[in-house]
Amino acid sequence: MEFSEKYGRTIEEAAQFAAADLNLTIDEVEIEVLEEPTKGFLGIGAKSAKVRVTAKKTSEKIALEFVKEVTEKMGLNLNITSRQNDNIIFIDIEGKDSGTIIGKRGQTLDSMQYLVNLVVNKNTDKYMKVVVNAENYREKRESTLEQLAIRLAGKVYKTKRSVRLEPMNPYERKVIHTTLQDDVRVNTKSEGEEPYRRVVIEARRGQNV
Repeated sequence: MEFSEKYGRTIEEAAQFAAADLNLTIDEVEIEVLEEPTKGFLGIGAKSAKVRVTAKKTSEKIALEFVKEVTEKMGLNLNITSRQNDNIIFIDIEGKDSGTIIGKRGQTLDSMQYLVNLVVNKNTDKYMKVVVNAENYREKRESTLEQLAIRLAGKVYKTKRSVRLEPMNPYERKVIHTTLQDDVRVNTKSEGEEPYRRVVIEARRGQNV
């Protein structure tokens, strides 16, 4: 049931009846007044209030609908699902057009994630993080970056020459930094301005390991 219409002596009472009919609380519904209550004269001609209530859209539903709408307008054939864990909403994308939504080095996927976060957190005091993934791309990319970081750290230590990686988004730079934070052979730092900010891997001075 998407909505419920109920009568009550007052608007508040009618709304409570209608919300209960949907197994929701007043805070979880939008209220539309269909008929205002009237007291009549000496009780004669009194009229009850009538309201229609609909369930408020959850952040998860807003996120899911936004991604579906955008990808449909792009003409992509995708299967899109959602799940929520505490304050994080996960949008998972699968299908033959997944490569298009991922884009070069995940740039299209990152743009989609940025936009849906803006939409979900518009006009709300409680921040909800949305992670958009396609065909487990983010896990595969993270694994690739970890292997790259380890390989380049070895190269830097051997040659004693710094290496500047390609520009990366904040999440990808964090993967590199985290992977090498306990490596006593090298240091990492970020340089440059967005969107061209990149990680630099340098040999750590005074170490013979």
